[in-house]
Amino acid sequence: MWHRIFAILVARNREFYRDRAGLGWNIVMPVVFVFGFAFIFSGDPQDMFKVGILSQQPELQAIDSPFIAIKHIDFVIMEDEADAIAKVDRHQLDLLLDTGQAPRYWINEHSQKGYLSERLMLAAYAESDAVAPQRQTLSGRALRYVDWVLPGILAMNMMFSCFWGVGWVIVRYRKNGVLRRLQATPLSAFEFLSAQVLSRLAVVLVATLLVYAGADYFLDFIMHGSYLALFIVYLTGAMCLISMGLIIAARLRTEELADGLLNIFSWPMLLLSGVWFSMEGTSAAAQVLSELMPLTHLVRAARAVMIDGAGIAQVLPEILLLGGMGLVLLLIAAMLFRWD
Repeated sequence: MWHRIFAILVARNREFYRDRAGLGWNIVMPVVFVFGFAFIFSGDPQDMFKVGILSQQPELQAIDSPFIAIKHIDFVIMEDEADAIAKVDRHQLDLLLDTGQAPRYWINEHSQKGYLSERLMLAAYAESDAVAPQRQTLSGRALRYVDWVLPGILAMNMMFSCFWGVGWVIVRYRKNGVLRRLQATPLSAFEFLSAQVLSRLAVVLVATLLVYAGADYFLDFIMHGSYLALFIVYLTGAMCLISMGLIIAARLRTEELADGLLNIFSWPMLLLSGVWFSMEGTSAAAQVLSELMPLTHLVRAARAVMIDGAGIAQVLPEILLLGGMGLVLLLIAAMLFRWD
């Protein structure tokens, strides 16, 4: 018995290391992950507190306030007062300070960091001759991590379903000769790929709806925006991601190579698109690269709808970008597509 097991073990190992594509991806992927994490998190450590400053001045140095001189606080200039107050209400800002003619500040009474930020600010004003600002209180519900991360989780699940549900399957069709038989029909490459997009769209949207409904039932997460806007965001995002999967599978012949390429495209997007963590604390290069990825715009638009209460007009730029990218990628996939 052990002799037979050993023979199969040796045969399987030989099959593995003789498959250069599969062996290459297994060696390259861990190295890519190591360098990827180093690239993303090479920025400076984050400050302890995040305070918004209502001002039209572009630089913090131009703002007259003794509070600005305190170290280890991330001061962010905010121009939109309503948006800034909403961030304090959701605990996204620890404190909001208006240094205008009638100084005032906003704090959420349920925020622990807000309490400490207020102590530091009042101490800074007490040590100077400046007039202390007037206190304004908020008491909104804290934005839980699950509320923040859920739009990204839905987008991530959609990405994997779009990539492997289309890209990997088409490669299998090519390997098994299904595409060669379809080539003998009047069906064009664009028609075939369009049908794949529509089919996968239906599956992905239904699956996302079920995940959304189940998560809402068990987690009671925040949803402030329009369901129509959220549907359009995920619709255009899914179309774009499916088209990316079609480009990857346009010419590949083996599932092993397709699996490797799908991973090499999906995991950088997963790490750089703000699914699990905010890109604000990452390196500048990582933030620039993040803007080139469709998953970033999908996650951003979904969060704007669910957390900030954005409507179609507010997320229209992301909707147009995702829809336009999806159409362009579909056309490129049709031009690159090979039946055999």
